[in-house]
Amino acid sequence: MSAAIGLLGTGSHLPERAVDNIEVGAPAGVTDEWVTRKTGISARRWADAGEATSDLAASAGRAALEDAGVEVAEVSLIVVATSTPDSPQPPTAALVARTLEAPNSTAAFDLNAVCSGFVFALETARHYLAGTGSGLALVIAADVYSRCIDRADRRTAVLLGDGAGAAVLGPVPEGHGILATRLATFGQHSDLIKVPGGGSRRPASPATLAKGDQYFRMHGRGVADFVHENVPPAVAGFLADNGTDPAEVDHLVPHQANGNLVHRLSEELALTNARTHTTVERFGNTGAASVPVTLDDAAKAKEIDPGQLVLLAAFGGGMSSGLCLLRW
Repeated sequence: MSAAIGLLGTGSHLPERAVDNIEVGAPAGVTDEWVTRKTGISARRWADAGEATSDLAASAGRAALEDAGVEVAEVSLIVVATSTPDSPQPPTAALVARTLEAPNSTAAFDLNAVCSGFVFALETARHYLAGTGSGLALVIAADVYSRCIDRADRRTAVLLGDGAGAAVLGPVPEGHGILATRLATFGQHSDLIKVPGGGSRRPASPATLAKGDQYFRMHGRGVADFVHENVPPAVAGFLADNGTDPAEVDHLVPHQANGNLVHRLSEELALTNARTHTTVERFGNTGAASVPVTLDDAAKAKEIDPGQLVLLAAFGGGMSSGLCLLRW
């Protein structure tokens, strides 16, 4: 790629409604103490009845545009990473483009890599901009998981929240911005995280609804084993292949799957000088949004200095992983 591409601005949006562990734990038959001990989560945000994924995504996108100091008319691409679209079609990105009043010349589409979606979308947008040589891209990750959780399932209901995070991509000075990205999908583990019903294999019907196939399902132990077995060696290999000593990494922004899992993963990665950023304790697991929400949280708090190395480490259903090294 000829031109360096990086983040010109970030933004995020969380619904106003905060849901504490008592409210979420009651239908699942667990206590505040149990949820905190098992997940490290104190609260999460859930969208109101009138809010959909595109609403959160548009608000986050608008915040990122404002942070970057650019107008939507300058954007040639909008990518929305989500596994909870407003509907099967039109693309949620098209609804976001309409809300933001993007010009018709702006391409807009959805991308689904579940919780790795933001990093997958960053790499997609980076290649697009490098290929066209002009314009800016708006990358948004948004999920509204409160609409597809089984409130009685303590393995998932207490974890998930709603939110959106975004970034504006464009040219940056050489040696800055996105330095390297690595994407991977472990399809043999695709049954670990799923929403079984509602697609072409199991269309929504009274039978699928009776079985609860419309709900998010996760094999928690299998997911944890996957993360601990695959993410640390993937990060080590990624850094080595890009000539980066782990001690050079200043900031780690991981997917906010579960507070306890994130803490253990941070230790296993052995990034001795890196600060691990978390929002899971306040917002829960917001799916694809968790990495950009946490990145924006750190940026707005001015916790990342120019020139520092930031590692984004996402993982999620598929199973997928997305690693991105960028110089702030």
